[in-house]
Amino acid sequence: MFCCFAMLGAQGQDMHFSQYFETPLLRNPALAGLFEGDVRVQMVYRNQWASVTTPYQTGSLNGEYKFPVGQSNDFVTAGLQMMMDRAGTVSLTTTHLLPVVNYHKSLSDETNSYLSLGFMGGLVARTIDRSKVTTNNQYMDGFGYNGSLPDGETFSNNYAYFDAGVGMSYNASIGSNKNNNYYIGIAYHHLNKPSSAFYRSIQHFPKWVGSAGLRTTMGEMAYITLSADASLQGSMTGRIYQVVGGAMYSRKLDDMESPDYIIHFGTFLRWDDAIIPVVKLDYNRFSLGFSYDMNISQLRTASQARGGFEFSLTYRDFLNNSRSTKDIPRCPRF
Repeated sequence: MFCCFAMLGAQGQDMHFSQYFETPLLRNPALAGLFEGDVRVQMVYRNQWASVTTPYQTGSLNGEYKFPVGQSNDFVTAGLQMMMDRAGTVSLTTTHLLPVVNYHKSLSDETNSYLSLGFMGGLVARTIDRSKVTTNNQYMDGFGYNGSLPDGETFSNNYAYFDAGVGMSYNASIGSNKNNNYYIGIAYHHLNKPSSAFYRSIQHFPKWVGSAGLRTTMGEMAYITLSADASLQGSMTGRIYQVVGGAMYSRKLDDMESPDYIIHFGTFLRWDDAIIPVVKLDYNRFSLGFSYDMNISQLRTASQARGGFEFSLTYRDFLNNSRSTKDIPRCPRF
């Protein structure tokens, strides 16, 4: 039974976060570098389904460095996406190590307007704790389960494969205010259609992800951010759709030009799955976020509407060197 579960999992939906806006590289490698600063490091931790079964625990860590190219208004962002997911009673663990590079091409000498092309590719490894696997062979002595008996299976307890993705995005300011801007993007994940499984090779289906975001000021002390993702993965006979989106209201708590404190409140919806309230606090170069999934799917009775929580931490800053983007008027940002 475990082998069947593992093979089905290889064809299932990719791992996701409710605070998807804190995991830009997982959404689209062409979203790397769309921030105000030279460097950014983001961490997200997710704990899900503790009310139903053994919790699914997922952690993401990504870093980005953005720098200008030559004497033009073009930029390059280099990054690294790392992720670890642990699920189920057999500790099915998936680890991602994915370098990213994104080229931002300026389309205007007068305003912020950038077309970006990003690539991501690297190693994915999976393991299980074989000691926690139980099979029919271990119930054959007539006295119930006997863990000392061999499980009688030949599947491996680990494997690895190469995975890759590509994406494009367009990012621009609205009018003369650099704080009013938007982006749209599309990404194609698993473009090499990697094969993986513990028992029998299963091909990963490619996944399309469309992303969009809009940020606009509301006076001098507040602004609102809208964002959404839509993904499609699978074959013609078994497609998986996911749509998530929402809004965040942000209020500066001190200086309107260079605030140390900004508080954010928002609500997001993952269609047919969860309502997600979010609260976030910016302090100087750091951001701390918390969200909770209120389950509205078919599991809501068993889960008592409890899905899972997420915690995020972000660090963003300018570097003190000649290649910093701090004083450059035109630069990819959101």
